[in-house]
Amino acid sequence: MVTTRERARELSARPEIAIEILGFGMARVEPAHMPMAPSPATFRALQACGLTIADIHAIKTHNPFAVNDIALARDTGFPWEKMNNYGSPIIWGHPQAPTALRAILELIEELVLRGGGVGLFTGCAAGDTGLAAVIRVSDSSR
Repeated sequence: MVTTRERARELSARPEIAIEILGFGMARVEPAHMPMAPSPATFRALQACGLTIADIHAIKTHNPFAVNDIALARDTGFPWEKMNNYGSPIIWGHPQAPTALRAILELIEELVLRGGGVGLFTGCAAGDTGLAAVIRVSDSSR
């Protein structure tokens, strides 16, 4: 759901929690090189909001194969063992939109449990494309 800050606070059970989309990126790689697609999308999303991978506290990926996360870890320097802290979203199936939405919600929940922070959601799509979003969760009551 995308809405105004005021309406989100009005509807929220925890209005002190703010969730913001800071940046978004898409990328395409050479056909049949799908595992590499999330990396350039990630760098575009980070560039869009003026951040680096060092600013990221949690990563949730929507990738059908472990090699995708290995490629992302190699390209970004983010430790693969710190990705998908609550399990891979692929367990819920592989339809892009519902699985991606669930993964983004899990990323937000992880950041809430941490007391806030910046997270990255990324994944492959349609064979040789990738997408990424950078999300910030903050608690204004602290």
